Amino acid sequence: MFITNRLLDRRASSAFVLGTSALGILVAAASCSTTSTTFLTTDETSDASVDAEAGEAAIADAGADADAAETGAVNAATSDAGPPPIQCVDAACAKSLVTTIGGSTAGFCALLDDATVACWGFNDSGQLARPSSVYQSAVPERVLGLKDVVRLSHTCAVDKDGATWCWGTGPFLQSTTNAYSTEWSPVKMAIPTATHVDFMNGSSQAWGTVSVGCAVVEGDSVACWGLNGNGQVRPPTVNESVTAANPVTTVGIPDGEPIQDIFVAGATFLLRTDGTLLSWGAKPLLGRVSSLSPDPRPKPVALTGVTYVDAEGGNACVVAHGSVYCWGATLPQAGDSLSNALPRQVMLPELAVSVATTGAFYGSGSYDPQRGCAVTLSGDVYCWGSNTSGQAGDGTRDFATSPVKVKGLPAPASIVRTDALATCALLTNGKVYCWGENDRGELGNGAIWEPSLEPVEVLLP
Repeated sequence: MFITNRLLDRRASSAFVLGTSALGILVAAASCSTTSTTFLTTDETSDASVDAEAGEAAIADAGADADAAETGAVNAATSDAGPPPIQCVDAACAKSLVTTIGGSTAGFCALLDDATVACWGFNDSGQLARPSSVYQSAVPERVLGLKDVVRLSHTCAVDKDGATWCWGTGPFLQSTTNAYSTEWSPVKMAIPTATHVDFMNGSSQAWGTVSVGCAVVEGDSVACWGLNGNGQVRPPTVNESVTAANPVTTVGIPDGEPIQDIFVAGATFLLRTDGTLLSWGAKPLLGRVSSLSPDPRPKPVALTGVTYVDAEGGNACVVAHGSVYCWGATLPQAGDSLSNALPRQVMLPELAVSVATTGAFYGSGSYDPQRGCAVTLSGDVYCWGSNTSGQAGDGTRDFATSPVKVKGLPAPASIVRTDALATCALLTNGKVYCWGENDRGELGNGAIWEPSLEPVEVLLP
């Protein structure tokens, strides 16, 4: 197994591994080399590699424990605490915060206290649900047509009646010829009554082309639709088209405790109320060892006590018993294929309640590897990784090889969200503060092309 306890050379356009420091950060190295695809029939899928699978969970657990022991990254304390509740201090108050689509999309949306949604940032693909003539906006505005929203995930909202409304670009079941469409205002999704919904739309060297949505629907079951290149909708078959969209399909989920949430990236993750996390889809995002690529079988990730999950593109991070673990397609050319598939612990000065990550971002011939941020029990925010625009929040543009504390937040945070170049935090008082790049108005403070190394308040409506 590849052990990330040393600091590798870092170049602007090549891989790196976050080395140990006083905080002892440990993040997975990853390989973005193209993987082969194993296509199975439905019957073959349930029987494939059963004997090999019996030992894989043990390998994954042992690998994660060995890496932690190697670097001294073992926390004796544990916690099952989630993000603290929001206590609004005035009428302009947010209860939830998301990125508009995920990865490097330069925009955010907030679920407001009055059950409406406000968005700001980039609008090149309808992310703000405003006319196409509005290319970007630094002023948050309510999404017209949405009310009684109880759940927000990227640019999809679930209302109190279980109806799902989506806007922007994604697998929104509006086209008869394409897996995705661009919607400049919310459209009602033709799916069963839902409690949770998520989607991914994009492509990468690491996880291929993904335009797929999933929802937790009536009867505590899971339905998915869209492209099936990663086996997220159903088990792939021989000679199956990877460009044809699949209708809404029930996914076979093993029996277990009630479903708490669902997350869609290059792989799909299902969180149960007992802290079990299941995954299926593309390697290396599974968070477990698998003999299949992709693996369409929902099986447990090698962690217990999971309380919080964030998955974007080819990367994932979770909070489990208060500790943060990350894995995925973060680092090309850095070690064997096993090292990037297993959860690796990110050491923080205290236990965490929430975490966020970005998808791998390619731009201008360079590569920005995975970065992340976490909120701790005290309400502090720590970030690590890329910091070219000050998105780590420590007042510098220095690469954060270990977690650095965000400076200047006026109140404790509840959750944090990251895109490639900017970061936003929802505070326990209902205020949202952002920092980093601002080329598309993603800081939401009314200014464009004015980045900030310190958190600035979002002008919530």
